[in-house]
Amino acid sequence: MALLDNVDAATNLAKNNELQLLVFRVSEREDSAYYAINVFKTREVVESKNHYLTQIPSAHLFLEGTIILRDLQIPILNLPAWLDVTLTKEEIKRSNILVCDFNGVIIGLRIMSAYRVIKKNWGEMHAPDSYRLKDDGVIINDTRLEDGSLCLILDYEKLLADVLPQALVDVERDTEALKDIALPEKLIKGTVLIAEDSKTAQKHLTLLFQKANINMKLFNNGKKLVEYIDSLGDSANAIVPAIITDIEMPEMSGFTVIQTLKANPVSKNIPIIVNSSMTGDNNKREAEDLGADGFIDKTKSHNVIPLIVEAMARYQ
Repeated sequence: MALLDNVDAATNLAKNNELQLLVFRVSEREDSAYYAINVFKTREVVESKNHYLTQIPSAHLFLEGTIILRDLQIPILNLPAWLDVTLTKEEIKRSNILVCDFNGVIIGLRIMSAYRVIKKNWGEMHAPDSYRLKDDGVIINDTRLEDGSLCLILDYEKLLADVLPQALVDVERDTEALKDIALPEKLIKGTVLIAEDSKTAQKHLTLLFQKANINMKLFNNGKKLVEYIDSLGDSANAIVPAIITDIEMPEMSGFTVIQTLKANPVSKNIPIIVNSSMTGDNNKREAEDLGADGFIDKTKSHNVIPLIVEAMARYQ
């Protein structure tokens, strides 16, 4: 799609604490909201009318069926319905499918229309506490378009957890992988810090660490985690055995978290693991170049604790 033809390289954006968003709408109503998704989670936008939809018996209410696109069978999720928006039959005919890649899971999101690609600094992304008051909240943060319109970024991990839970973390399976791993004393006695803005991902990680009997402390964005490290002073390295960070977060991206902490003599020897749905090679390479000690995608969180143990051994 032409909108996605002129997208900056992920590495260039990361160095400037920036991101690019594909802005779209799910309804033709004049008062309908603008939504956005990181362009690096998108593949293309195709017209719905050009693709035959095969329904799946006994599927989730929001799983419309599948289409075949470039020899791939792609599940189509009814994003408007998930957002309590009902499309007419005519609107459905005119709608589009936004093809996305989440941790290697390819899905199609029904949208009405793609609007444009915008560039933002993570400092321009906001996450009011009101978005976190209820467990069923679907908005993760927001920003403003040039004309002042509010643009909402959705919790796409929650969408997948609701409709395609098999694509995400299985905590019971994940903790099984820990049985044969000897945990370092520093990990057992310390507190792992986690920067993650998705409530769904927070829940998965919390359950995982609780079952492993490892202390952890959550932060809703990278800036708060960095500020906490600063507040610990010289004791940070002794108290914090490891850090886990997402890449996409309001105020400060995970790349900037890595860059900041690795440049700080107090925290430079604390292992940092990236846990992200942005699993492209460029992102992995950039994280490594900045000093990250490991990278996993959010569907494979069972690897996070073994990865921490491995990284800690390199600093001994």
